[in-house]
Amino acid sequence: MPRKKASQELTRDMIVKEARKQFERKDFHQVSMRSIAQELDCSHGAIYYHFKNKAELFYTIIEEYFISLNKRMEDTVNDPGDKHGKLKNVFLCFIEFGLDHQSQYEIMFMTRNKEVDGLSHEAANLSYQKFAETVQLLSHKRLLIKDIYSAFISLHGFVSHYSGSVSSYKEAIDAAQVHADFILKALD
Repeated sequence: MPRKKASQELTRDMIVKEARKQFERKDFHQVSMRSIAQELDCSHGAIYYHFKNKAELFYTIIEEYFISLNKRMEDTVNDPGDKHGKLKNVFLCFIEFGLDHQSQYEIMFMTRNKEVDGLSHEAANLSYQKFAETVQLLSHKRLLIKDIYSAFISLHGFVSHYSGSVSSYKEAIDAAQVHADFILKALD
């Protein structure tokens, strides 16, 4: 079967789409530029035309996930309602994202690799900063950063605990509601 011409037909979006599928199914080390190229029926050199290495490609995917999570939090803040209700919904939004996108969540928050840690930490830190600003904005009192971080870690722990034992947020919605109320009470 003839291969596609190096950079004429192959797009950055095609590469990201295939890489995303592979990273969601396999560990970072099990995915290679060659395996991505093989699925796209092109040479691995064609992928290097768009990305300098696997770490850059991985970071592009992680960054998209964080943008999606941040957008969901922003939309929740802009929904009608009182601040207390919005804050609870931000917590539930985080849990929902984590449980409805378990593979992505794992890549975002639990994948550790020397090649990508610096890049992924940058995206995670920006997302955490957005989370902290949102929680502070919706809180009725000035919160200490350690309290906001504890709320974040509590949400992360909830998602980590249920990940793999439920297939979606809907299966854990009652527990998520209780957990969000618990965090709200702790922040009061």
